[in-house]
Amino acid sequence: MNVAFIGMGTMGASMALNVLTAGHKVVVYNRTREKEIPLAEAGALRADTPREAAAGAEMIITCVSDTPDVEAVVLGGDGVIHGAPAGSLVIDMSTISPAATRHIAAKLSDRKIRMLDAPVSGGSEGARYGSLAIMVGGEAEDVRHAMPVLKAMGKTITHVGAIGSGQITKAINQVIIAGTYMRVAEGMVLGMKAGLDMRKVTEAISGGAAGSWVLSNRAMNMVNNTYPLGFRVRLHHKDLRIALEAARELGVTLPIGALVDQIENGIIGRGYGDEDMSALARTLRELAGLD
Repeated sequence: MNVAFIGMGTMGASMALNVLTAGHKVVVYNRTREKEIPLAEAGALRADTPREAAAGAEMIITCVSDTPDVEAVVLGGDGVIHGAPAGSLVIDMSTISPAATRHIAAKLSDRKIRMLDAPVSGGSEGARYGSLAIMVGGEAEDVRHAMPVLKAMGKTITHVGAIGSGQITKAINQVIIAGTYMRVAEGMVLGMKAGLDMRKVTEAISGGAAGSWVLSNRAMNMVNNTYPLGFRVRLHHKDLRIALEAARELGVTLPIGALVDQIENGIIGRGYGDEDMSALARTLRELAGLD
């Protein structure tokens, strides 16, 4: 299948490589052009604009940072909308506003271009190993058509409803993640203040009701006060802001989400926004007098 892939960031580069490895013909574009080079060395073609990348593609995948970025690469002057053939399918795998998603889909529909919103969860590890969870909004027929490409990137692929539903589902995911990281950070700080061996504590509680991916994979980051990149604080903060905005529109109160929003805002303000999300523990460690 002819696939255009736009966005070679932490997630997109690995996702595009998995699509290429699965045997699809891939054309790549990224605003920072040198990030295209590893894909080109693996066999992908390069395009000078999103419009050029989309020309002749059956599917166009976008995976960029935020709502304005998706709007620019899809609807801008050199955007996908001006190059994609009628009948082609745009799959936006970014995490953006559900309302903006529906607006973009309507604009594409005017050109007889179909769209799915398919945000992902699983971090850089999931992108690298093709084990992402992909939550898809759009028409069932389009989801079936996209499945061979989606399966190259994800392990769990779920059609959750109409266009925009994928983004709402991702918002729910990010709200739950926010609370999980906070709870693990609180537990680690409590144990450290008590002078416990936190590796043993983590082993003891991982098999019970407190067990989670975050506890198993990120707790020792919090104990060691080192936060190698998995998923950037600043990107989760952006996602959480989208979730909080959707909650306001729906009349839903998210107190834990609002608290994490403020903590992340402080972490980013102190220059730690590019660290892994487990850096939430920085604030709790400081409040407990550990640092």
